[in-house]
Amino acid sequence: MAERNIVEAIRDGLAFEMERDPRVLVLGLDVGRLGGVFRATEGLLERFGPDRVVDMPLAEGAIVGSSVGLALSGLVPVAEIQFLGFTHQAFQQIGPQLARYRARSYGRFGCQVTIRAPSGGGVRTPEFHPDSIEAQFVQTPGIKVACPATPADARGLLLSAIRDPDPVLFVEPQRLYRQGREEVPEGDVVVPFGRLRVARPGTDVTLVAWSAAVELCLRAAERLAGEGISAEVLDLRTLVPLDVEGLTAAVARTGRAVVVQEAPLSAGFGAEVAATLQEECFFSLDAPVARVAAWDVPYPAASLEGWYLPTVRRVVGAARRTVSV
Repeated sequence: MAERNIVEAIRDGLAFEMERDPRVLVLGLDVGRLGGVFRATEGLLERFGPDRVVDMPLAEGAIVGSSVGLALSGLVPVAEIQFLGFTHQAFQQIGPQLARYRARSYGRFGCQVTIRAPSGGGVRTPEFHPDSIEAQFVQTPGIKVACPATPADARGLLLSAIRDPDPVLFVEPQRLYRQGREEVPEGDVVVPFGRLRVARPGTDVTLVAWSAAVELCLRAAERLAGEGISAEVLDLRTLVPLDVEGLTAAVARTGRAVVVQEAPLSAGFGAEVAATLQEECFFSLDAPVARVAAWDVPYPAASLEGWYLPTVRRVVGAARRTVSV
């Protein structure tokens, strides 16, 4: 075990996979000499050379499009898009090309590509940088979506993503990149897709989240405990595949659920979670499933982030109302 933050865990995971499999290469804007905008690829150029750590132009479509060709030639590219909001510039390459290649080729060819991208607010970035648009890729069949919330999961899920024969969007919580450290297993330790994590046990209400919203829910659960409300916190880890069995079993135990997301409320992934709970454990619910999310407006200026994003106060309020039903 070694203590690492999320950035260090990702960097270690990349280096481990590049050492283990000579087909793995990293490409993206500033990933080489600069070491990535958040320094997640720092030192990889010196260790593995320019043939495996490739600086690309400021063109997200070219980064993902090149990754498709590299994967079809037998390599295993890990593409970094500087911020998840920038993937809009590569949606043509991600959706109709990368995600559909296996179906289009009748199963003959997969596209073993991992796209890494930081997401989420709370760090005062300019517009387009903090957008949480992961639900748009859940609506893109053929691509898996992983959203780690801890250093250990960041490394373990990244190993699983790189080894997956199909494309994976790996969404990283930029607000948590350097917020805390924990012991992270070294060596060949993977975290499998489709298995959620119980971040905190509880009996009265279940708070469901992913990415940076997990940390928010943990703080809300601590405050609720002071009011005599025992809140369980679930970390979904992956949105595709979703651990439906684990999710519904947890909510059936408490009978109440609050789903928390950083994305705007309408048609976010929280709506999918709520619909799944309604279908799978309707008779175990003692109250309607509540949602806490950002507002349905474009992401505001940095000075208004505190108003726009979900807060501990809003999560606690939703949990109180749900428990009181």
